[in-house]
Amino acid sequence: MTTSNDKYDVVIVGGGPGGLSAGIYGARGRYKTLLLEKDVPGGQLLLTNEVENYPGFEEMVAGPDLMKAMENQAVKQGLEIRREEVKEIVFNEGANIIKTNKAEYCSKTVIVATGSIPRKLGVPGEDALRGKGVSYCATCDGAFFRNKVLAVVGGGDSAVEEALYLTRFASKVYIIHRRDELRAAKTSQQRVFKNEKIEMVWDSVVEEIVGDKLVSNAIVKNVRSGQTNSLDINGVFIYVGTIPVTDFLKSYDIFDKDGHIVTDIFMETKYKGVFGVGDVRADSARQVASAVGDGVTALLKAANRLIEL
Repeated sequence: MTTSNDKYDVVIVGGGPGGLSAGIYGARGRYKTLLLEKDVPGGQLLLTNEVENYPGFEEMVAGPDLMKAMENQAVKQGLEIRREEVKEIVFNEGANIIKTNKAEYCSKTVIVATGSIPRKLGVPGEDALRGKGVSYCATCDGAFFRNKVLAVVGGGDSAVEEALYLTRFASKVYIIHRRDELRAAKTSQQRVFKNEKIEMVWDSVVEEIVGDKLVSNAIVKNVRSGQTNSLDINGVFIYVGTIPVTDFLKSYDIFDKDGHIVTDIFMETKYKGVFGVGDVRADSARQVASAVGDGVTALLKAANRLIEL
């Protein structure tokens, strides 16, 4: 591991919409800004085929296209981006140490924008059949299921939007939801109810995913009646929430009961100059536009902190 002799004004951990937005403002403000991302910049939006509620786009825009445009804009402004995984951060006001799998960096301020990963159902068959019909990404795997019968588990925006996307390939899509109404945006709900390929399975949960080498069916339980039945499917796509990515901060007491970073209205944690933005922070709206706002807010507050140092 190498140690950088340069001291950054801002180090951003995570390259989703919150991180890239902070990077754009940091670079444009002529602050020495570094963004660290273990994968390709873009975050969860790289797995989202259609975004229809981001301001400025009359038509739907593909998530990867939107994020590539953000990345290009950030780089054009002068943002430095490195493909490295952060393993640990040592908080030290004005001289934070960021340790990655390749190097160590010192930064006056830190913005954590690591987002979240899909939450599992935790049922039998889920792990064994992952990649064999169990998926958490319709954009990644949908095309493998042409003319097949699929199930989507969940009732939020992601579940509904990805179910609609899957109808491009599947002959039928079940949406299995534990309640009797969806939580997704009304416009998306209307599209679901009008789609002849989609059938709702209300008040139900998946108890088990069954298959030998590939998914063949799911055992579904009605939470009201307690009755179970087998649903013949070829694949199941799971959208039941997310888990914040914060393992590299586990030594610090900055989380709520669900593991999200607690911040004030300026996105700052109880440690001066350390910020949390986007899906990783508590009380986030979990939207692209709100993550962008978080990133900008954090960077502007970080700029104020830099004046104090």
